[in-house]
Amino acid sequence: MSEQPLLNVSDDSGLGTVEIAPEVIEVITGIASTEVEGLFAMRGNFASGVAERFGKTAHSKGVKVELTDNGILIDLYVILNFGVSIPQVAQNLQSSIRQTLKSMTALEIDEINVHVVGIQMDSKDNAENMYE
Repeated sequence: MSEQPLLNVSDDSGLGTVEIAPEVIEVITGIASTEVEGLFAMRGNFASGVAERFGKTAHSKGVKVELTDNGILIDLYVILNFGVSIPQVAQNLQSSIRQTLKSMTALEIDEINVHVVGIQMDSKDNAENMYE
């Protein structure tokens, strides 16, 4: 497992601590993103493409979480459907992710940066081969 620090989210109530790994934030972000209209796919890398071909769903594909001194920084790499309003879809992604993470983890997110890396114009079958 990676050596990234865990996020401490518990109060000092004497019951113990609750810590959340950054990988959990990536998965929650990926799932919240798929619920936004206008998103075609998340941009993955070669490893996530191979894993999906063997039946393992990579929910954190296209998501990078970084813990900084200012807070949590999230970068999304997305492919949008042709004809959608890019600023509107990006804002919907940011709102959905922020709301989902707040309700599930009680963490405040410093930044959610949306990087549009492609526009989907063909059928889904062609795009899966092209972007993985």
